Amino acid sequence: MPFAQLVIGPPGSGKSTYCDGMHQFMTALERKCSVVNLDPANDATSYPCALDVRDLVTIDEIMEQEELGPNGGILYALEELEHNFEWLEEGLKTLGDDYILFDCPGQVELFTHHASLRNIFMRLTKLGYRLVVLHLTDSIVLSRPSLYVSSLLLALRSMLQMDLPHLNVLTKIDNLKNYPDLPFNLDFYTEVQDLTYLLPYLNREQTSGIPGPSTATTSTNASEGSRNPDDEMDDDDEEPTSKFSALNKAIVDLVEDFSLVGFETLAVEDKRSMMVLLRAIDRASGYAFGGVEGANDTVWQLAMRQDAVTMDARDVQERWLDRREEMDEEERKAWEEEAGTKQSSNVADRKGEQSEAKATARADEADRREDGAEDEDEDMDDLEEMRQFMESKEKDDGVRVVRK
Repeated sequence: MPFAQLVIGPPGSGKSTYCDGMHQFMTALERKCSVVNLDPANDATSYPCALDVRDLVTIDEIMEQEELGPNGGILYALEELEHNFEWLEEGLKTLGDDYILFDCPGQVELFTHHASLRNIFMRLTKLGYRLVVLHLTDSIVLSRPSLYVSSLLLALRSMLQMDLPHLNVLTKIDNLKNYPDLPFNLDFYTEVQDLTYLLPYLNREQTSGIPGPSTATTSTNASEGSRNPDDEMDDDDEEPTSKFSALNKAIVDLVEDFSLVGFETLAVEDKRSMMVLLRAIDRASGYAFGGVEGANDTVWQLAMRQDAVTMDARDVQERWLDRREEMDEEERKAWEEEAGTKQSSNVADRKGEQSEAKATARADEADRREDGAEDEDEDMDDLEEMRQFMESKEKDDGVRVVRK
């Protein structure tokens, strides 16, 4: 039974970069993996593309023939792919049971209310694919409350639209250090905790016109309940109230009522981050229970496995925010030590090979000398035998003189 990831997300969220990184990561794990490009506007893929929708239809042809813009052209191209699903089916058959990464277009209409992409995914499930949707979101949305709330709504709508196992991922988490300080710890955002704590910051952003929280407002640990939202409101009594305050409250209540949205984190160049995310994906898709590694494991055995790599939001915050410089230095030292160990091992191996070669050469030389001595002895014996033979012959051939 083949498995697949459906990589969706708004433009710039890192879908193609993720597909490239995950393809390399799975290849290193010796897991057969292929990438399928479903974006007709993606004409410069950084990964080896096993199947490309641009072989069926291109955005330039559609825009020229149908007189459509870029967004309309993408929607038309996905409708064309839906009507020609047999082309995709035949292409997937050539990939066998490879783990498939589907790199999808970035137009949000496709995974919020347009039906073509969802219909394609449903037909893939009928082919026997075990699918998991991976919704990528750039972590820059954490820098502004309005962006974060909008991302929550987009993620929620995508989950309801796709109706498949679903993981939301905050990408480029290693760039958080470059943004203004967050008013809450990272686990507040990844676990989508009490969103009423966000309302004062959302009101301040909308009334002041200043994008994002100020750097002076830092390290409020809402996850531990260190501050009460009512107290926060009291502190902001003198600030003007946004005309969208009622809408803000309604949206926050809507997201909390569904209680579906949560986020994983990803730094695509960090091996540990990739491993943690892949384990979460394998659990969501069922690969962990049916793949080669865990084919005989029960759910309880898998849950209690001790060697699993774990990294929760607090670990991510420590790695990429609180102690980034220090841990970067530790990582560099570890790499240098590993490289030095490998180099020393290679030098030792080379020295061992050279010593072994010298010993072999000396043994060969000794054998040659011994063989030469034996040959010389044999030659001397042959010469002695020849001398004795000649002497005996001279005696036999000599002329005898008989005197009368």
